Amino acid sequence: MYVVILSLLAVVLVTPAHAQVYVDIGIHLPAPPRLVIVPEVRTVQYVPAAPANLFFYSNQYWAFANGGWHVSIGYNGPWIVVAPQFVPRPVLLVPVTYYRVPPGHWKQWQKQQPPRWGNEWGREWADKREWKEREHERDGDRDRGEGRGHGKGRGRGK
Repeated sequence: MYVVILSLLAVVLVTPAHAQVYVDIGIHLPAPPRLVIVPEVRTVQYVPAAPANLFFYSNQYWAFANGGWHVSIGYNGPWIVVAPQFVPRPVLLVPVTYYRVPPGHWKQWQKQQPPRWGNEWGREWADKREWKEREHERDGDRDRGEGRGHGKGRGRGK
């Protein structure tokens, strides 16, 4: 019986570790940062004084560090690694000029344009991203009562 309880306890304690990966990406600010609206993407703010690529969107901080995205509810973390396909579209649309520490090869890109994410993560990522965005737009239309329904009716007018 004792072995069974210990085994169950071990499984419970280990399982959450697989769900999220927390990392230290080196962002250690002394106080909550000043946020400035990104004019091109009004729903996103950036941190001009941060020594990192730090953004605020939808009540979460988003950081682009070490070639990848991280998210946190706090400006100093803990940071969770986020796969590229799960980064919100508005965050990806922030122009290069608002990245405080852009990767070196970004210098050849237009500063007023978003980073070339397809170049960063490949065509397969871009294809998946486009599919996901189409699904999201369709769901948004449905939430607003637009678009086609999914019932068995013939779609006749009111």
